[in-house]
Amino acid sequence: MANHEDVYDVTIIGGGPAGLYSAFYSGMRDMKTKIVEYQAQLGGKILLYPEKIIWDIGGLPPTPGQQVLTNLNEQARTFEPTICLNEQIQELIRREDGIFILKGTSGETHYSKSIVLAVGHGIFKTAKLEIEGADRYEVTNLHYTVQQLDKFKDQHVIISGGGNSAVDWANALEPIAASVAVVHRRDEFGGHESNVKQMRASSVDVLTPYCVEELHGDEAGTAIERVTLKDLETEECVEHQVDAVIVNHGYKMDLDFLLESPLEFKTNEGILAVNEKMETSVPGVFAAGDLVNNDGKLRLIAGAYVDGAKAINQAKLFIQPDATEQAYVSSHNERFKEKNKELLKNEKLVHAGTH
Repeated sequence: MANHEDVYDVTIIGGGPAGLYSAFYSGMRDMKTKIVEYQAQLGGKILLYPEKIIWDIGGLPPTPGQQVLTNLNEQARTFEPTICLNEQIQELIRREDGIFILKGTSGETHYSKSIVLAVGHGIFKTAKLEIEGADRYEVTNLHYTVQQLDKFKDQHVIISGGGNSAVDWANALEPIAASVAVVHRRDEFGGHESNVKQMRASSVDVLTPYCVEELHGDEAGTAIERVTLKDLETEECVEHQVDAVIVNHGYKMDLDFLLESPLEFKTNEGILAVNEKMETSVPGVFAAGDLVNNDGKLRLIAGAYVDGAKAINQAKLFIQPDATEQAYVSSHNERFKEKNKELLKNEKLVHAGTH
């Protein structure tokens, strides 16, 4: 093997909850770890709803998505894994000596003894508003996600879309914005029934079946000032004055590097079949999170954590067959001995500083 190859014990493709917990757990197993993430930051799907409250993570009170991400990031970095952002894997092959070679669009080549796939439903590519010239307003008041609710305080907002996020944003913005209108091509909404009921019972103006037909800029041509909406039944058009337009037309998922791989992955509409040990059909390649399906699959963030730990345990055994089947719990794990001392030392320093 050439000396310039920096070979990792495990490379985790995907930096969402499953990938981040996998990275933490691989540290518990004393594995040299790398995370490869397509986006500019770690977090996966939670990046799409940083202000939404997450209730169903064990041991956590209702917590905003952004705080969950902060916690996950901090935990994932406990054992200092190598993190590669803005990197899309476009080819995954296994060499004759068993080392996996992952080629990225950056031109970098990654080398690993095992792989954990934690790419969710694939690379998120936002479905953009299909109106010529719409992209010029993305730097001002055309939005494809809601990062800060307060940004829309006292504004006249139009939301285009009918899924969960569109409904949730409408409900969240209704008490904050001057007005909220939701434009959807169908009378039925894809959001949770209770949330749709809340939206319809509020001051939100629900316009169906309508679509955004045209955007009209201000004199400078840098921000949207008016929007033309089209009734899809009568084809009549109406104009609305707006301060902001929010578009939620869903996301296109890209799993091409897996679906087109020469490796024999058992995929069905973007779902990877794994066994109870999170093993794929390729020895040394494991998977976790929303990407996978098997008997008893739990589609919660908590389930992604379990998937990740199981995948890492099998990766450890794959490269070191005489290893223990799982990591010792943190209260008895030697990997935490020095870290516990450091935490206790800092706690005493803080306590001393209050007296």
